[in-house]
Amino acid sequence: MAASKCVVITDDEQGYDLDLFCIPKHYSNDLERVYIPHGLIMDRTERLARDIMKGMGNHHIVALCVLKGGYKFFADLLDYIKALNRNSDQSIPMTVDFIRLKSYCNDQSTGEIKVIGGDNLSTLTGKDIIDTGKTMQTLLSMLQDYKPNMVKVVSLLVKRTPRSVGYRPDFVGFEVPDKFVVGYALDYNEYFRDLNHICVISEKGREKYKA
Repeated sequence: MAASKCVVITDDEQGYDLDLFCIPKHYSNDLERVYIPHGLIMDRTERLARDIMKGMGNHHIVALCVLKGGYKFFADLLDYIKALNRNSDQSIPMTVDFIRLKSYCNDQSTGEIKVIGGDNLSTLTGKDIIDTGKTMQTLLSMLQDYKPNMVKVVSLLVKRTPRSVGYRPDFVGFEVPDKFVVGYALDYNEYFRDLNHICVISEKGREKYKA
């Protein structure tokens, strides 16, 4: 199945003034702009749930969350899938598992991928952001050891970057420019996960929370 369509955010997109949204005071000087508002994230996630239900047919899903950055997207996506299971003629049996991949220090990928968890890995993989694609390629290679019937990847964000290895998920929320973004569980050295919107971090924020 070909990768689904996504919302493309252009390179010249400036985002929105922080003053237009509710931003925690402790981050008010650490962000440049709101890039993707929370309401838009939720609306797009709801549509992804519909696309996944359609694309998976009646296959049993083992929904695998890539922690930590994927937990908010994963939880909201599953809520929409569960609502569709309850309120439509089609329903899909589903179990859940979690795995943690760590490949960043500050705003740079270290090239070393640490894997923690994952007991029963099978079908649908949920991730927050695809940057170069190397981490996801490593995970997909690992998953083949479990001989799943199929593996489909859904990612909220995919970056346009010259560092990309060319990997593209099956379901994508937004295609974004090569900017370091935080919020909606995406972090910078563990900070900003408690921010509802996806925002661009400022230079002051990078220095303040630098490891």
